[in-house]
Amino acid sequence: MPRIVMKFGGTSMAGIERIRSVADRVKREAQAGNQVLVVVSAMAGETDRLVQLCNDAAALHDSKEYDVVVASGEQVTAGLLAMTLQNMGVAARSFMGWQLLRASGAHGNARVEAVAGELLVQALEDGTVAVIPGFQGVSDEGRLATLGRGGSDTSAVAIAAGVKADRCDIYTDVDGVYTTDPRIVPSAQKLNQITFEEMLELAGVGAKVLQVRSVGLAMRAKLPLRVLSAFDDLPGTEIVPQLGENMERNAIAGIAAERNEARITLTGILDRPGMVSAVIGPLAAAGIQIDMIVHSATEGVGESDLTFTLPRASAAQAAAVIEPLKQALGYQALLTDLAVAKVSIVGVGIRSNPALAATMFATLATSRINLLAVSASEIKVSVLVAEDEMELAVRVLHSAFGLDAPQGN
Repeated sequence: MPRIVMKFGGTSMAGIERIRSVADRVKREAQAGNQVLVVVSAMAGETDRLVQLCNDAAALHDSKEYDVVVASGEQVTAGLLAMTLQNMGVAARSFMGWQLLRASGAHGNARVEAVAGELLVQALEDGTVAVIPGFQGVSDEGRLATLGRGGSDTSAVAIAAGVKADRCDIYTDVDGVYTTDPRIVPSAQKLNQITFEEMLELAGVGAKVLQVRSVGLAMRAKLPLRVLSAFDDLPGTEIVPQLGENMERNAIAGIAAERNEARITLTGILDRPGMVSAVIGPLAAAGIQIDMIVHSATEGVGESDLTFTLPRASAAQAAAVIEPLKQALGYQALLTDLAVAKVSIVGVGIRSNPALAATMFATLATSRINLLAVSASEIKVSVLVAEDEMELAVRVLHSAFGLDAPQGN
């Protein structure tokens, strides 16, 4: 009997009518002979409301109590969906995240360590649909711990891997993975298939369809993953280890953009071994995620400039970490630019075709878009541009790489 995990996001659970629609989908899968587990997010906007309540209660609040509050949204939708399924004649029961997922690390951004799948398997063998709140688990101290924003995706994949599910279906407010954000490029095309590698890179550089940790976990577990519409019965996007041998598709899978970037530059930093580590190390210790790093030195001068990018929300914290180190680092000025954005091309074709990066740079130059920083990996090239040029950059690159036309996959 096939075993599947169905994950529904906040817009799918936004009110009783939408919960009934989700229950209809779940019922169809159960009646088709599948063993079904459902992972749910909080109602759309509910987590933001709960976060604001925490901030109103205490600006510097206890992270453990914060987790108790913000995890309650998923518990509400899990109970409501289980009730709705029961009312439809479907055997169903809700579980709590603390019964199933062991998590470690910082509260508010914990990581899944293990899944107690025995409870779930027993329910499935008894013919019961298991309904599980996403986004949460239990720490080694026995405290409720949340997995970070978008963590319900990670919950779903972890549970699917833990119970050896045949597949995990992620239902969202879009009907699949597109070549770029259709709100920026209306001619963006839906991909029938995309590789785990490509999806991992796209999620990491700004695509909002899946949380990046969930993709990495599915890739390691070799778990079939699909992205589907929660509102329409349409074919979605399959995320696969590799494209089929006969699969014809553009060398570039998609273009991603991220507005919430900041750039920090330290000028006149001492040019000697260990200086980059002396800057990045304290930032890492403070839990600040660094992305692009550009270090340039002029021979014979004894000074260099160090530029790095980071999430915009972390810029003030990063400056507060670095400023006390000014004497040790010997830098002249700390410059912060909040009006930047990151644009990336992603595709397995980059691995074997260096001309793709050249095409990217030439296309942006033709549109007079200045590059503030560049980084690359095996299947990704990212550039930092002025924020007000981000959408133009996405549009011209989407056309330059032939992504406006159907992708033949």
